[in-house]
Amino acid sequence: MIPARHDNFPRVATALLILPNFVLILVGLVLARRFDFGRDFWEGLEKLVYYVLFPALLFRSLALARIDFAATAWPIAAALAFTLAGFGLSLLAGPVFRLDRKLLASASQCGYRFNTYIGLAIAGSVFATQGVALAAILLGVMIPLANVLAVAMLAAHGKRGFLYELATHPLVVASVVGLAWNALGFPLPSFADQTLNLLAVTALPAGLLAVGAAMRIESGQGPPAAHAWWLAVKLGAVPAIAWGLARLVGIDGIEARILLLCAALPTATNAYIVAVRMTGDGRAVATQVTIGTVLSMFTIPLWLSLGGTT
Repeated sequence: MIPARHDNFPRVATALLILPNFVLILVGLVLARRFDFGRDFWEGLEKLVYYVLFPALLFRSLALARIDFAATAWPIAAALAFTLAGFGLSLLAGPVFRLDRKLLASASQCGYRFNTYIGLAIAGSVFATQGVALAAILLGVMIPLANVLAVAMLAAHGKRGFLYELATHPLVVASVVGLAWNALGFPLPSFADQTLNLLAVTALPAGLLAVGAAMRIESGQGPPAAHAWWLAVKLGAVPAIAWGLARLVGIDGIEARILLLCAALPTATNAYIVAVRMTGDGRAVATQVTIGTVLSMFTIPLWLSLGGTT
């Protein structure tokens, strides 16, 4: 699908390419803390991104992508494998730290869920349109799996059940429909393509601003060692597994780097939204999202620089 490259990929250059995305997150944080937009404004923006802008981006990217499933089979398999590995490692925190089941269901998301906004924004900044296309494919298959795992854990504490939560999840629906549209070979009418593109180009900056606005530290939610465990799983163990899988099956070039990028992403803000909606308490997730996002500014360039050594 995308030709592999073996060019040098220095960490400093990668960090500089990624930096504008984190600047937007910082802008969102400053706007939320220093200017009187009101919480209703940010909640409205989050809903707009979550239910409209980002589904439009995912659907269009997947519907129009030139997907060679034979060429992308190994990266897709590796992406699913490290997501499942992150899920398993995250659940180990329960018996290790003797956590309450409700806390485990909410906060264990932080070891395997990922911020798609940041992923697609960085893929576009570093790898341009071909990077966005490949990232959309990998994230498109990871999103349903991650949400199945999260909803399965949280459904016992929610009111609407597993199947309802899954069938009405906007990112799951957009990913599945986009992949099906592509597989069936349907054309995308010009007016629909242009409309979706207008929505898509606003999704990433709006999403990054919303990520920044949602960042905060909440205290009193589980032992600090458990939080450290989930951060280590998400930012260390999962990308290490992705790197090992890439070496094992011979994934290299841009495919390896996008695979590592998808593995190294911090936890998504919507993990907090889902936790609050299904359990009523997402404070532990808010802390994980905030700390993980800050740390990922340093860990993502490191993992991307390793992508060229697979």
